[in-house]
Amino acid sequence: MEFKTVSLFAGAGGMDVGVINAGFDVVLASELDAHACNTYRKNHPNTILVEGDIDENLDEIAQLKNIDIVIGGPPCQGFSVAGKMDSSDPRSKLVFSYCDAVERIKPKAFIMENVKALGSLTKFEGIREEFFRRMELAGYQVTMNILNAKDFGVPQSRERVFFIGIKKGFQPITLNHFEPFKKEAITLRQAIVHLGRMGSKNNPNITNAKITLAKKPILRKSPYAGMLFNGQGRPLNPEAWSSTLPASMGGNRTPIIDENQLYDNEPAWVESYHKKIMSGKIDGEYKEAPKRLRRLTIDEAAILQTFPDNYEFLGSQSKIFTQIGNAVPCKLAEIVAKTVKKSLSKEIKKKH
Repeated sequence: MEFKTVSLFAGAGGMDVGVINAGFDVVLASELDAHACNTYRKNHPNTILVEGDIDENLDEIAQLKNIDIVIGGPPCQGFSVAGKMDSSDPRSKLVFSYCDAVERIKPKAFIMENVKALGSLTKFEGIREEFFRRMELAGYQVTMNILNAKDFGVPQSRERVFFIGIKKGFQPITLNHFEPFKKEAITLRQAIVHLGRMGSKNNPNITNAKITLAKKPILRKSPYAGMLFNGQGRPLNPEAWSSTLPASMGGNRTPIIDENQLYDNEPAWVESYHKKIMSGKIDGEYKEAPKRLRRLTIDEAAILQTFPDNYEFLGSQSKIFTQIGNAVPCKLAEIVAKTVKKSLSKEIKKKH
């Protein structure tokens, strides 16, 4: 049995890939960004795509009947630690547009994803309380679950909050229900080394943003933390998973890879440079970094978000980076959807 699904704030379709892999049928999706819509259409030709402002299209979206689940991640810029974390940001109000849609569609369940800050910071407590109030009034048992993608096989440390609502009569989802799906993430090396060096046949999309050393680096114990370079792009350790990929990739916020370390197994340049600065042997320098250091490519970023190899992204490089960075890792979305599916299938028994 395929569960009929509506996807709101669908973006390029990362969450949709996951729920489809879990056995859901996405019958309609809604998205505002034109570039993301082009990508979505290309990869999901059988799904009705409603392009434009969700509030203006709510009547059309709500006409659908017998929907099992609503999914989606309202824009998070108002809640993100990468931004100003402004709860009055108009984009923050889209959480309640999501509520409007759920109240109108009346699915058996919903999944709403967002940045961890929305689920953890006191300053957003009022938004959380209002969300819970409205959804519980609409007949849902709502739980809030903060998950890290790396705990479920995704090669990226990416914490996100999932608000999951289940209609009464089904078992609500708790963190314990995710335990059976936990799986250690593969390393960055294991995930992307098969592509080859940037500019090669299987990794053709070159990211040209320069890398310069910071004159006043912000040091941390780990060379892969802090800020050794101008901008917020951090070096990635091939022997670990990636740090969180931001939607602002493409420029100096794009993560950095040491090709000699990754492909030739040479000692990490960033580790030796960090060690010299920490020991006081050199001061920070403002100059271009060694050529062996370069930015992550869009093909590598898509892998770290666990998009399928054949997924096609449309738009300029910066727009594609935004689509990838905004996405829910497909594999994490699949795990969340499978957990909800178990409840709706009564495989998770209702406690009395």
